[in-house]
Amino acid sequence: MVLYTSPFPNSFLSVLHSFSWGLIFPCYWLADRLVASFVPTTYEKRQRADDPCYFHALCIIITTPIYLALLVASLPFALIGFLLWSPLQSARRPYIYSRLKDKNHANGATLLTEWKAAGNGKSFCFGSANVCLLPDSLARFNNVFNTQARAKEIGRRIRNGASRPQIKIYIDSPTNTSISAASFSSLISPQGGDSTNRTANTGIKRTTSMEYKGDNSGSNNSEDSREDKGGAGELNEGEENTCIVRINGEDNGHMSEAETDTVNGQAHASGPAEPSLEGDAEISKTPNHKQKEGDSGSLDSYSASRESLVKVRVGDGTVDQSTVNNKLLYKASIMKKTSVRKKKHTDETFDHEICAFFPANLDFLCLQEVFDKRAAEKLKEQLHHYFEYIVYDVGVYSCNGCCSFKFVNSGLFFPSRYPVMDAAYHCYPNGRGTDSLASKGALFLKVQVGSTPQDQRIVGYISCTHLQAIAGDTTVRCEQLDMLQDWLSEFRKSTSSSSTANPEELVAFDVICGDLNFDNCSSEDKLEQQHSLFTHYKDPCRIGPGEDKPWAIGTLLDPEGLYDEEVCTPDNLQKVLESEEGRKGYLVYPTSKNHSSSQKGRKASLKGNGRRIDYMLYTEEGLYLEWKVEVEEFSFITQLAGLTDHLPVAMRLMVSTGEDDP
Repeated sequence: MVLYTSPFPNSFLSVLHSFSWGLIFPCYWLADRLVASFVPTTYEKRQRADDPCYFHALCIIITTPIYLALLVASLPFALIGFLLWSPLQSARRPYIYSRLKDKNHANGATLLTEWKAAGNGKSFCFGSANVCLLPDSLARFNNVFNTQARAKEIGRRIRNGASRPQIKIYIDSPTNTSISAASFSSLISPQGGDSTNRTANTGIKRTTSMEYKGDNSGSNNSEDSREDKGGAGELNEGEENTCIVRINGEDNGHMSEAETDTVNGQAHASGPAEPSLEGDAEISKTPNHKQKEGDSGSLDSYSASRESLVKVRVGDGTVDQSTVNNKLLYKASIMKKTSVRKKKHTDETFDHEICAFFPANLDFLCLQEVFDKRAAEKLKEQLHHYFEYIVYDVGVYSCNGCCSFKFVNSGLFFPSRYPVMDAAYHCYPNGRGTDSLASKGALFLKVQVGSTPQDQRIVGYISCTHLQAIAGDTTVRCEQLDMLQDWLSEFRKSTSSSSTANPEELVAFDVICGDLNFDNCSSEDKLEQQHSLFTHYKDPCRIGPGEDKPWAIGTLLDPEGLYDEEVCTPDNLQKVLESEEGRKGYLVYPTSKNHSSSQKGRKASLKGNGRRIDYMLYTEEGLYLEWKVEVEEFSFITQLAGLTDHLPVAMRLMVSTGEDDP
C-alpha cells in the first residue's frame, strides 16, 4: 500500500485548495476570536477579578464592533472560497504521512535492527491522550484556551518526557527483588523499596528516569537549543539513552559481560560505592498557568522527572556518602519522587503508577482531538524532534465518504518511532449531534518493528479511535465498536502478506488506543462495558464489566479545577491524584441518579476512582505461533496538567518469543 505524503494527488489541486482556504480563513479567524472573547476560562476570570478598572470589559466593548465589521466584510470572500473548497474535498486523501527528512536525526532504521527475534523478546511502549486542540472558541467550553500555544507546549512536554534515558536497575538479592523506580533513595540505599513475593537470584529489570538535558533530536532551533552542562561521564547524544545500575544484595552478584557491553557507561552501586550526583533545575511558565515551584514538566524544563533533578553522572570512582547526602539536601526543596509505584497485589503481574512524565523511550502515541490545522502543524513540528514518523490530518471533509457534512477532521494524530507500512482510515457514519460535524472514526496502522535473521518482517497493528461523546448515546457507541472490530479485521486481512506455511511477516502485537467516551463503572454505560470487544482484547485496568482494579483511576478531569494551584502543575496534580480525597475533588465521577450532578456536595456518595474513558487494549489473538505479550507497566500521566482536561495513559508491553535465553 502506498502511504499518502500529501493531502492531494497533484500540486494543482493543492494550490487550488490553499487559495480557497486563504479566502475562508479571515472569516473563520474573526468568528473564532469574536466568540472566544465572550467565553472566558476560570483562569481568565481569576485574573480579571483582580482588575479594578475593568480593562478587559473595555477591550471587549471596543473590539466587538471591529470584529463584527471585519467579519461582515470577509463573508463574501469566505463564500467564494467555500464554494471552491467543498468540491475539492472529494479528491482529498484521508491522512498525511510525514517522515523526518533530516537523516542525521532519523533513527527508525536503527530501531529495526535492534530486534532480530533471536533473543527472548522486546518491549514496546504505547501512549494515548486527548489533547483538546479545538479552535480556541470551542476549546474554551472545556475551560482551556490559547490552542496554538498549547499545541507547541504539549509537543515539547511529550518529547521532553519521552526522550529521557531509561535507567535499567538490576537487583541481586535472595530476599528483596523489588525497587521503586519512583524513589531516588532506593538507588542510594539498596535496602530501600518494598518487597514482593518474588524470589530470584538473577537481576530484575526496573526503570527509572534521569535528567536529560538537550534535545534528543539535536534541534537547530534557537529556542530549543540547550548547552549541555555535562562532564566527561555523561551520555553522549546519539547513543542509546540507557544506563545500567546494579544493586547487589547478599549474593554479591556481578555484571555479566553482555550487560557490561550493552552501554558505554555503567554505574555500580554496591556497598559504599555510589554514583556521583549533579543536577540543575529549570522552571518556566506555561501558557495556561503561572510559574510554580517544581513544575518540571514546563516548557523549558529538560528535567525528566522530579527525581531527575538529580542526575547520575556515569563514570568511574566512588563518592563519599556525605557528599551524596549534602547534594540531595541541597535539592530537597524541589526534588520529589516522580511517581508512586503501588505495591503489587498478589494477583498483579505488572507495575502501575501515577507518573509526572511520559515514559522514557515512548514508541507509539495515539492522540485525539487534534482538530485545529495550525495547532496540528505546531504539534507535528515539536514531536518530529523525537518521533521520526507521524500520521496527521486524519479524516474527511465536506460530504466526502460520510453521510453528513463534516467541518473538521477526525482529530486523530499518530506519531511513531517505527516506520508505518500501511494505514487506513474509516469514518463512523452514525455520529449524532455536534459529533456529526467532525469526521470521527478509526485509524488503523501497520508498523514494522524488526526483522528475523531470515529477513522476515516483524510487524505490529495499532488502532486509534475516538467514539461518540454525547452522554446517553450508548447504542451509537456500541455500533461504532462493532464497526471498529469489522474494519480492523478487514485491515489485517488486506495488509497481510503471510502464508501459514511460509510466513513473510510475524505479528508481534495488536493494540487499540483511544478515547472511548464511556467508563467501566457508570450504570449508564452497561451496554458498552459488556461489548464483545472486551472478550477479544484485554484491558489492563479492568477486572470485569462494571468493575475496575483498585489502582485504576479516572482519566477525565473536572474542567472547573484545571487552574487550581493544587493541580496546575504535573507535580501537584500527581500528588493530588495519589490521594482518594484529592481525586474526588478534581476528577469527574460517574453521575448518580440520586444526587446532584455537581461535584461539590456529593463526595460522600462517590464510588470508584473516577471516569476512566481513555483506554489501551491489547490482544493475544492473531500473534505469531507461540509468541506472547504481557503488560510490563501501566501509567497515568500528569505531565499535561493545565493543558488538557484528560489524563494521558501509557502501557509498556513485553513481546516474548518463547525462546530461552542462550
